[in-house]
Amino acid sequence: MKKLFLSFIICFLFTSMISVNTSTEAAGSIINTWTWEKSIGGSNNPYVATPKTIGFTKKIIFTQDGRVITYKNNVEIRNSAYQIEKGKGYFDQSEHDLITFEGKTYIIENLDNQNLTIVSNSQDGTRTIFKR
Repeated sequence: MKKLFLSFIICFLFTSMISVNTSTEAAGSIINTWTWEKSIGGSNNPYVATPKTIGFTKKIIFTQDGRVITYKNNVEIRNSAYQIEKGKGYFDQSEHDLITFEGKTYIIENLDNQNLTIVSNSQDGTRTIFKR
């Protein structure tokens, strides 16, 4: 019984030291082409915008070398650097993965194999949803 208890404690200590989500993981998984699905305005300016309601498509490509290329109706409109780092969120003052590009900083709210949701890290709090 002592051995079982001791092995449980050791296992707990090792697993508690492993970070679940680091900025380098976010940087690696964001690299791809993302198609804009919709944007939802913050509490001060509530709205929903989609490609159909706004009249254009948008996609962004995050590259391995730290560039983000933005397309509007399949025409490149911007090519700029992006940066991912840990930082505090505007609304909850908690630590999040933040991404900065095109002059704005966003909280990476959701990032998985098929979805990217970013929230403006400012008072407007606009949420933008992309799909792969």
